[in-house]
Amino acid sequence: MSDRIKWNLKYKVRIMLMKEPTANSRLKELSTYLTGGKALDLACGLGGNSLFLARMNYHIEAIDISDVAIDYIREQAKAHHLSIHPKVCDLTELNKLDLHRNTFDLVVITNYLDRRLFPIVKEIIKENGYFFMETFYQSPQEDNQGVSDQYKLKPKELLDEFRDWQILLYEEHKQEAKQTVFCQKPSTKMDVKKCQVHSESE
Repeated sequence: MSDRIKWNLKYKVRIMLMKEPTANSRLKELSTYLTGGKALDLACGLGGNSLFLARMNYHIEAIDISDVAIDYIREQAKAHHLSIHPKVCDLTELNKLDLHRNTFDLVVITNYLDRRLFPIVKEIIKENGYFFMETFYQSPQEDNQGVSDQYKLKPKELLDEFRDWQILLYEEHKQEAKQTVFCQKPSTKMDVKKCQVHSESE
């Protein structure tokens, strides 16, 4: 079974069971930083983050492998008059992403890991723009959760990967086995501040 078929089946079930997808709770807590502009939601799923950000005055490009998910987001955006432009794309085919340097004020990735995206993210975010990511990591307290280590971050991996950016939030949630980063791309004239907040939740 292909990844697209697998995710289409999952999203069809989720659409039947839910009212509307919800945004990542930690992203919502960062709303004071989210002042609008152009945003990219990679591996957007059913668009909980995209819908939230569009209501925060962002113009969203939402990308996912599932045409079921993308059709759903398109319907929601039309029904609620939101500026979301969904696109079906397999993120493993990086040459088809058609993303340009210094384009986005914000890039969001949740529950998805492909390390080849990191250099792309660093290129496409504008100076002083933001990156939010949360996904599974190899927590010492985790259960397997059905996720292969191949798709899990190492401890402190995001902190190290974006060490040259201003880290506004970094957390490792051991019980959830989730790692979160929210960071700002420095301008060429700005000295990068090291981690301002490093909270580890038990």
